[in-house]
Amino acid sequence: MFDTLLIANRGEIACRIIRTCRRLGVRTVAVFSAADAAAQHVRLADEAHCIGGPAPADSYLRGDAIVAVALRAGAQAIHPGYGFLSENADFAEAVERAGLVFVGPSAASMRTMGSKAGAKDLMHAAGVPVVPGYTGTEQSPAHLAQHAEHVGFPLMIKAAHGGGGKGMRIVRRASEFATALAACQREAQGAFGRDRVLLERYIEQPRHIEMQIFADSHGNAIHLGERECSAQRRYQKVMEESPSPFLDAASRQRMGEAAVMAARAIDYRNAGTVEFIVNGDGGFYFMEINTRLQVEHPVTEMVTGLDLVEWQLRVAAGEPLPALSVPSHGHAIEVRLYAEDPEREFLPGSGRIERLRLPTTQPNVRVDSGVIEGDLVSVHYDPMIAKLIVHGADRGEALAKMADALADCEVVGPSSNVAFLERLIRHPRVRAGNIHTGYLDQHLDEVLPTPLPPSAAHLALTASVALLADERQAMQQAHRSSEPDSPWAIADGWRLGHASYRLLGLAHRGERYQLTCHGSAGNYCIEWAAEQLTVEAAQVAGHWLSARVNGVALRVRAHADSASVFIHDGEHRLRMARVHPFHFGEDEVAHTGNRVLAPMPGKLIVLRVTAGDRVEPGQEVAVMEAMKMELSLKAPRAGTVAQVRVAVGEFVDADIALIVLEDA
Repeated sequence: MFDTLLIANRGEIACRIIRTCRRLGVRTVAVFSAADAAAQHVRLADEAHCIGGPAPADSYLRGDAIVAVALRAGAQAIHPGYGFLSENADFAEAVERAGLVFVGPSAASMRTMGSKAGAKDLMHAAGVPVVPGYTGTEQSPAHLAQHAEHVGFPLMIKAAHGGGGKGMRIVRRASEFATALAACQREAQGAFGRDRVLLERYIEQPRHIEMQIFADSHGNAIHLGERECSAQRRYQKVMEESPSPFLDAASRQRMGEAAVMAARAIDYRNAGTVEFIVNGDGGFYFMEINTRLQVEHPVTEMVTGLDLVEWQLRVAAGEPLPALSVPSHGHAIEVRLYAEDPEREFLPGSGRIERLRLPTTQPNVRVDSGVIEGDLVSVHYDPMIAKLIVHGADRGEALAKMADALADCEVVGPSSNVAFLERLIRHPRVRAGNIHTGYLDQHLDEVLPTPLPPSAAHLALTASVALLADERQAMQQAHRSSEPDSPWAIADGWRLGHASYRLLGLAHRGERYQLTCHGSAGNYCIEWAAEQLTVEAAQVAGHWLSARVNGVALRVRAHADSASVFIHDGEHRLRMARVHPFHFGEDEVAHTGNRVLAPMPGKLIVLRVTAGDRVEPGQEVAVMEAMKMELSLKAPRAGTVAQVRVAVGEFVDADIALIVLEDA
C-alpha cells in the first residue's frame, strides 16, 4: 500500500478518497485553486498546495503542476477522482513518466475507449453486443446520409469523441438528417475540438444500465453487479439504484459476462464502468466504458459492503483483487443534491450556504458531501452539494428511507433541487421501476415542485414552532436574569390592562402573513385574515412538532431560528421567513419613528437616498433582497435623511437601522 497519495480533484470525491485513506493510514496531499483555499478537501487533507486560479484550466486541469506537487510532497501515487483529468490518457502517461502510479487504467486503455467509434468496433470484434450503426472515418455529408438510410430511422448522431450529452441528435426522418448532422458537428467541434460523428440505431424508450467492473494486473477481471441509471434529465443522471428493477437473474448474468468480456478486450485494470443501453424486450447493447470511478459508485458499495476506493488503491499498488466473487444484499438508491433551481430550468446556483441540514449518517443512510454550512458554492465548478445514498432490505424500504433522508435536508442560500428530488421518488413511474432515459424530459412538469401558498393548518403549525421557540428563548433569558419569575420575562404577550396577544409576521415566496396569536405553552388561538385556528398541546421534541390543529392531531418535522421557520409534513416542505408584524401595507416593510429597519437578514441591493435628501411618507428609500424576495423599504414620515448607515451590496441583520431621519 502507498504511504502518501495525491488527490488530483476537489469537492465531494476528494473528501471521499481522503476518508478511505485516513482509515488505511495513507497520508493525503490535496491540490486546490485560488477559489478553493477554504474548501473542505483542503481542510481534511494532511497537506494541500495551491496550483492556480479559479478556472479549471488554470488549476485542476494543469497536469504538469499536479505532478510537480506530487513529487515535492513525496507522493507515490495520484488518484484522479472523476471529471477533470480522470480520463486523460496524456495525464496518466505523465504520471507514470514521473515515476508515480496512476490510480486507474493504463493510458492505452483510455485511448482505446476515448473514441466511441473505435470502442464500438473493438467491442463488436470481441463479441460484445453493440447497437447497429456506422462508425467509419469517411465523414462527408453525402456518405453519412447514405449510411443513415442503411441504418434506418429513427437514428442517433453522436460525437465520436466526448460525452456529457453534447454533440448528440435524434433524427426521426431522412428530411431532418442534414440539418441535425450540421448542428451535431458544430457542437462536437466546439466541445471536443473534433467534429467526427457516428451513427447508430435509436432505441425507443431505452433504459440505461451499467456494470461496475474491476480488474487487476494478475489477469483477474470481475463485475460487481449493475446500477440502473434510467432517471435522467438531458442525458444527465438524476437517480441511480442497484439492483435494477428491470433485470432478471438470467439477463443480469449475460450483461455481467459481456462487461467482463469488454474489460478483457482492452486489457483493463482498476475500476471501470461498462454502460449498456437496454430496450423494452431486454436486449442490451454496449455504449461505452467509463475508465474511472463513477459518481454513483456508493450504490454498489452499499449493496456489496465494499470500499471501492480501497480496492482501487490495492490494485494500483500491484495487489490482486481482494475477492473474485462478491454477493449483493438488499437495495440501494442514490440521488444528487445540487445547488440549482428547478423552477428556472435547473439554472446552477452559487453563493454562500447559509444553512445546510443533511441526514445523520447511519448504517443504512450515507451522505457524501464536499461542503458544510457556511461554505461557498463557486460558479467555477459543478454545484453538487451532496449525494444521499440509502440501503433497504428491498426497493420499497429503500424508497421509504430516501423519502425520510430528503425530508431531513434543508438548504438555505443558493436554490436547491431537494423538492424536485422528493417529487421524483414519489412519482408512480419511478416507484414502479418503469422509467426510461427520456421520460423526465418528456414529462418534466410531473416532477417539478408546484409552488403553493401555505394552507391554514401549515400556517398554524409554523406559527406554533415560532411561538414555542420565542417562549423557550425568553425563559432561558429569564433564568439568567435577576428576576426569573417576572411576568414580563415570559413571551406570552401578557400586559396589564388588556388581553394578552402577540403579533407574528411571516413571509413566503413574496407574500407576507400577519398573525395575531393568543395563548402560550403550546395552546394558542391564531387569527389570520378571516381564519381562526385553535392549536392545542403543541410540543417540539428533537426535530419534530406534534400538535392538534382544530382538533386534528398532526406531526411534522420542524425547527425555528431568529430568521425563519421550517416544517415538513412528509410530503410538502415549507420555509417561512420571520419579518416584522407591523406596517404590512402593499410593498411595505418595517419602519419605526425616525428609522427604517431591516425586517430580516438580507442584502441591500438598491439605495435611493443620501444624507440630506428630503423624503415623503411611504416613499421608497431602499430595496433589500432576502429569502429570494425583494423588499421595498419606505420612509415612515416626511422629513430629511440624517444618516444612511449601509451601502449597496452589504449584508445586514434583522432590526438594524439602515436609514435615520432627522428629528421632527
